[in-house]
Amino acid sequence: MSDIDYARYDRIRPIRWTGDALELLDQRKLPFATEYLTCRNSDEVAAAIHALAVRGAPAIGIAAAWGVVLAAREIDASEPDQAAVQLEPALRRLNAARPTAVNLAWALARMRAALLRATGDWREALEAEARAIETEDLAANRHMGALGAALIPQGSGVLTHCNTGSLATAGFGTALGVIRAGVAQGRIDAVFAGETRPWLQGARLTVWELQQDGIDATLIADAAASHLMKAGKVQWVVVGADRICANGDVANKIGTYQLAIAARHHGVKFMVVAPSSTVDMATASGDLIEIEEREAGELHGVGGTRTVAEGIAAWNPVFDVTPHDLIDAIVTEKGVVERPDEERMRALFG
Repeated sequence: MSDIDYARYDRIRPIRWTGDALELLDQRKLPFATEYLTCRNSDEVAAAIHALAVRGAPAIGIAAAWGVVLAAREIDASEPDQAAVQLEPALRRLNAARPTAVNLAWALARMRAALLRATGDWREALEAEARAIETEDLAANRHMGALGAALIPQGSGVLTHCNTGSLATAGFGTALGVIRAGVAQGRIDAVFAGETRPWLQGARLTVWELQQDGIDATLIADAAASHLMKAGKVQWVVVGADRICANGDVANKIGTYQLAIAARHHGVKFMVVAPSSTVDMATASGDLIEIEEREAGELHGVGGTRTVAEGIAAWNPVFDVTPHDLIDAIVTEKGVVERPDEERMRALFG
């Protein structure tokens, strides 16, 4: 991707390791305040993940890995097997912070494995593994950007949902990485972002993030997506994923499924972009995914201001599942699966 100016298109870093603490760009305060939350122990990292101060499946996994490094500093153990026993409660609390994002459990499993194979200083081995998880994610995102952009014809309009950019990853982004690469290569002429209620990740984060890189994006109400497609303004919907099943079903931010239905009806292509760590070949289909539900109160207001009468019930699932037969391409750093099904998924992921 020699034609991508990364200094221009990849400026934001949501996760910073200082050597003593983990600094997380507090995404609850964007776009009006750019403040880093300092986490000095693993429970503070878990709390930040649960509270959506850090969000996006890859970023959650990276943050959790650094959370393990912090937890390791609070125990007294000379051997890796002793450390593993003492660290397990902290790892379980980290894992429980967001149950749907498979990257969280994946990153913690990598940290456990790195600990058990450590031959020297096991704390140094954990820190090296956390750094590797972060570095590999950035490289994977840049590769996915090239693969996904290659599918998009010149002069296209794209619509994205939630936030899948640098803020959700180590940098560059997954779906937003494809959009960054597509803009840089002149393939994408127009970018639209859905607001993504109830936390407004599209409105607060995605359009702000693209603005930092000089990419013009147009915000739409979530409910305007079908009308936008009917008007012929988008040729691709490009989204991320929190879990991809063995048959190609995809769990992602609530609202993704209805975009896929609308895209199919209007002849718009639908692309899912995520690292291979998001692929869960042990889960056969989306029917088996636990869908996280958050507090009903998140629907009762906007930005802390209540907009709903007292006593009104609300249902607040955070994710939905898009069936594989509505997806045109799944893009990972290992390659592209077009028209995904179980056979094609196994051909790439084993």
